[in-house]
Amino acid sequence: MDMIESERVEGNTPTLRLFALLEVIAEKDSYFSLQSLSEELGIPKPTLHRMLQQLESARLIIRDGDGRQYSTGRRLHQMAEKLLLNNTIHGSRRAVLRHLVEEIGESCNITACSGNEVLYLDRVETVAPLRFYLHPGSRVPLHCSASGKLFLAQMSPSQCRRLLEAAPLEQYTPNTLTRFDAIEQEIEQVRRQGYAMDNEEFLPGLICIAVLVPGENGKSNMGIAAQSPIMRITREKALDFLPVLRRAADSLAEIEKANAAA
Repeated sequence: MDMIESERVEGNTPTLRLFALLEVIAEKDSYFSLQSLSEELGIPKPTLHRMLQQLESARLIIRDGDGRQYSTGRRLHQMAEKLLLNNTIHGSRRAVLRHLVEEIGESCNITACSGNEVLYLDRVETVAPLRFYLHPGSRVPLHCSASGKLFLAQMSPSQCRRLLEAAPLEQYTPNTLTRFDAIEQEIEQVRRQGYAMDNEEFLPGLICIAVLVPGENGKSNMGIAAQSPIMRITREKALDFLPVLRRAADSLAEIEKANAAA
């Protein structure tokens, strides 16, 4: 049996080594091949091929294109989503969200990027009589949601385009951007300003503003957003929420940091 010498794929048992390999794969933002992964990790191709076959048979990774490229599988994505939705720090996150809603008086949610969609990890509704009901577990498109634009803004142009090309860019309202050049311009603006808005792009009459929860490595897969009917706030009024949103985002970052260190 071939020995695995890679420092990044360590473990006392074959199962732990498979898990370590899965951790490496989960960090990738593009397709990879057996050859490229073998060169990166220093693992002999026969050994690595057997490991990839095991992960593929468990539907944790899949082959794409001509069968020589691999990517993460739907089962792995579903596992990640369940962990995010059912995380033990859910109560701490919700406390931050409730306080935010009390401060600004509008519905707020915590989001994550899941494939080519935005996943609602949690949401607290305003007590105001006019509101849009969206529950935890809801999904909205990347290209026409405030949080989605933030997640896209962290990606390379090629990764961003590949993700957007995976499904038709549906036009939900007259304000929805569906041309790649227009979306790329919007994403570039989001990169510069550090926040994103949905100006009736997903649902008519709904405006949304979002910021990212700071991540330790400079990237984040968590956003926090406030939503309101345009009958109550304007785009300019929504910008007034930014300082409070950013304080809430910092509080969530501290919760995530403490949980990672526990």
